[in-house]
Amino acid sequence: MILITWNVQWCRGVDGNVDPARIVSEAARLADFDVLCLQEIADNYPDPRLAGSNGEDQFARLASLLPGYTAIPGVAVDQPGEDGRRRRFGNMILSRLPVRQVYRYLLPYPCERGVPGMPRIAIEAVVGAPEGDLRVITTHLEYYSDKQRMAQVEALRAIYAEGHAYARDGRVTMTDGGPFQTFVRPPGTIITGDCNFEPDSHEHRRMLAPFDDGTPPLVDAWDVLHPGAPHPATFKIYEKKHPGEPELHCDFIFVGSELRSRLRTIDVDQKTQASDHQPVVLALA
Repeated sequence: MILITWNVQWCRGVDGNVDPARIVSEAARLADFDVLCLQEIADNYPDPRLAGSNGEDQFARLASLLPGYTAIPGVAVDQPGEDGRRRRFGNMILSRLPVRQVYRYLLPYPCERGVPGMPRIAIEAVVGAPEGDLRVITTHLEYYSDKQRMAQVEALRAIYAEGHAYARDGRVTMTDGGPFQTFVRPPGTIITGDCNFEPDSHEHRRMLAPFDDGTPPLVDAWDVLHPGAPHPATFKIYEKKHPGEPELHCDFIFVGSELRSRLRTIDVDQKTQASDHQPVVLALA
């Protein structure tokens, strides 16, 4: 199974052009991916609201570009537009593996006076991978507010632990095909996305911290496969607001301990300029 995660900046490249088809083409160049996790997907935010955009529905456009994939949108920001259409902004999972069930979680958004921010969401898709079902969760954490970002880290940990409890103790109680029928979640979990923290941050340490209830801890896939090696930069390589602005290392793939032995490769593509972030590619056995 191959997964790509990528903050695509509303499909805007370093050249200023907004092109969803280029995003799909670049992802396909990197790998024959089974699951594509995207952050910063926009609908009805024409320039100047989002630079270079004509306001197209990128959720629909990306789905049309990958017809063999199940498209799962996750809208975090939902606002009125002057044209009568809603404005939407969020994340997306596209999977050519069977999708068993989907969960959407609005993340905490505690007020921090005077600090800009936006609502955030995590999307979970239970996918039928060749070696067994997996939970794939993608998100995009707060950029400006330390308070909100740490609250969102705690929420991700709770989401992971809650699903793990269902994998351990859950039972199918109804089989009538109605809304109360659910699938027991698998223990294997991937959490990925633009976390807006660095590898040496307290947020990163918290993501890897033990759980009081015995839930297996998360591990950073890069650290497992490249022990002792620094994380490659994934942001501000080519597009900087100020000359000399440092490169950042904020796009991660965390996995539950059960998947540790199935990790095969993880790579960051630092060549593409189709977004201001770089894609991360993970292969599992």
